Amino acid sequence: MKIAIINGPNLNLLGKREPGIYGIISFDQYFIELQSMFSEIEFSYFQSNVEGELINELQRVGYDYQGIVMNPGGYTHTSVAMGDTIAAISTPLIEVHISNVHAREDFRKISHVSAKAAGSIIGLGLKGYELAIRWLIDNQ
Repeated sequence: MKIAIINGPNLNLLGKREPGIYGIISFDQYFIELQSMFSEIEFSYFQSNVEGELINELQRVGYDYQGIVMNPGGYTHTSVAMGDTIAAISTPLIEVHISNVHAREDFRKISHVSAKAAGSIIGLGLKGYELAIRWLIDNQ
């Protein structure tokens, strides 16, 4: 089974950026843990701060992989194009947010991704990625 993990803007700063909200572990460190937890899964990992690059990656994996776990970061709230791309691909996508976006600023309560995703996991920290992967495995 092939699962892509795609992270959007500023997620390359995990472990440094607002540790009270996002924690102290980098995603690179966490990715190693995920690979160890799910050794039977072939993972790809992609992170970009650029909207078009994220859309290109969604299109690249969106027909050949069995699942996508995506944290679109701030583009969740602004990118109609991201939502359109998710609607266009056939691979199921789980939207993940480390923080509870509904408990933050009002603009974060808008998502152009949620309605197009198979599901959303919000506010459970990095554990959300693991839960998303488990759901994809159980529902392939």
